[in-house]
Amino acid sequence: FVAIILIFCSIVTWVILLTRLWDLRNLRKLKPELEQFWRATSFDEGVQSFSNQAVNPYFQIARAATKASEHHQNQSSHHRELLQTLNYSEWMSRSIKNSIDGIAAGLQKGLTFLGSTGAISPFVGLFGTVWGIYHALIAISSSGSAQIDQVAGPIGEALIMTALGLAVAIPAVLGFNAINRANKLFVADLNRFGNDLLAY
Repeated sequence: FVAIILIFCSIVTWVILLTRLWDLRNLRKLKPELEQFWRATSFDEGVQSFSNQAVNPYFQIARAATKASEHHQNQSSHHRELLQTLNYSEWMSRSIKNSIDGIAAGLQKGLTFLGSTGAISPFVGLFGTVWGIYHALIAISSSGSAQIDQVAGPIGEALIMTALGLAVAIPAVLGFNAINRANKLFVADLNRFGNDLLAY
């Protein structure tokens, strides 16, 4: 049962690692499009120059900024929403920040599982080892013989659980750190783009 838990955690860990690293690789490919955006002759033309618009975070931020600007400017002084009492600059800053925060939250998916797996897998493996050794010792005591050939097999099988726990934990911890760092760098790029957009 412990082995099944660890194998399941290992499979999920590798699925998360491969999909998240692939997603980050695709997001990094979008960065050169920023220069193309700022070289456009109009804001609408720049927005339309982004590729993969359904998943492009730069497009999503620019689109959110457009909608926020239109929404704020369309409010009449007599029928103004509470949030529209903010001046235009504060309203745009808040809208762009909310858009970036939403994208950053999406980048965190899977990291909780990786962090938890990296933290508990060695202990789950150790539990399997202790449990296996306990049953091996029970079997030896009931047989009344403790020769090396009788001890080695069950104890060796039990120790495999420790190795399995480490084999699950190490990729999870390394992957967690790598993805977390890549996320921070990407969010920093989004913040720079958001600041430039706000200035515009």
